[in-house]
Amino acid sequence: MDIIASVLWPFKWVLEAILVSFHFVFTSIGMDANSGVTWVASIVGLVLVVRAALIPLFVKQIKSQRAMYTLQPELQKIQKKYKGKSDRDSRERMAKEQMELYKKHGSSPFASCLPLIAQMPVFFSLFSTLQEAQASKPGVGLLSQDLANSFAHADFLGAKLSETFLTGSTAIKILAGVMIVLMSGSQFITQKQIMAKNQSPAVSNSQFAQTQKIMLYVFPLIFLVSGISFPLGVLLYWLVSNFWTMGQQYFVIRRMPAPGSIAHHERQARLIRKGKAVEAEPQLVEEETTEQSKRVQPVSKARAKKKPKGGK
Repeated sequence: MDIIASVLWPFKWVLEAILVSFHFVFTSIGMDANSGVTWVASIVGLVLVVRAALIPLFVKQIKSQRAMYTLQPELQKIQKKYKGKSDRDSRERMAKEQMELYKKHGSSPFASCLPLIAQMPVFFSLFSTLQEAQASKPGVGLLSQDLANSFAHADFLGAKLSETFLTGSTAIKILAGVMIVLMSGSQFITQKQIMAKNQSPAVSNSQFAQTQKIMLYVFPLIFLVSGISFPLGVLLYWLVSNFWTMGQQYFVIRRMPAPGSIAHHERQARLIRKGKAVEAEPQLVEEETTEQSKRVQPVSKARAKKKPKGGK
């Protein structure tokens, strides 16, 4: 057993247990054990369990994104401070100050990718499991030989769940093509939702914002290109997962928007209409505090009239 297989083994065992458990529940209530509908419902159940388990990580991602948007003005000051300085010492000091800033705000440039990275072992494990099922091979745990055969030959809308866009018939290519487009489109909408609703105009030209713009087109393109080699079962998992992300993100942005963003102003307006207290704008408060600190303190009359030592 190679290293990758050893790493994926526990993930595959858990995924198989969840998938087989849902299949058992659905067949227990009278659904056909070999039907593609039963296996599709089982995959959807698998998605719901996995994504529910990732909710704490998703909340951490949203909080980190908020922190990243908040620290952008300070980050831009550091970048401006070392602009044009390419010597080693300057680069090291700049990197150190940036890391201290990230630590202060409890964020990092890679935190927004955590949920996607966390899903990678799940995705590869599922891909491996379905690839083996396609060849009628049993899994590492509860996915027996009979269940593997059942899954491999399960028919859903005229297509087998183990087939891919590249290996399938015309019907399978049409179904897979629609799913790939929907999968890429939902990924694009999800990323666009962040940029259009949950980004402050003050940081729209920051490096972090530019990275978000790149991700807006890169991730959907990756799904579009790589999706043609995914089995229909994997496409279904990823499609349902993307829809979950899109809905979950809409809810979180609506309830926990980034300060200064369009979503934040919309939330403030809703709270005002409902007669609820409106939270203070962190950026405005910070600016006001900074402005007050720059003001010259007034001199009292007693101090103004006080004569210098030795004067008459």
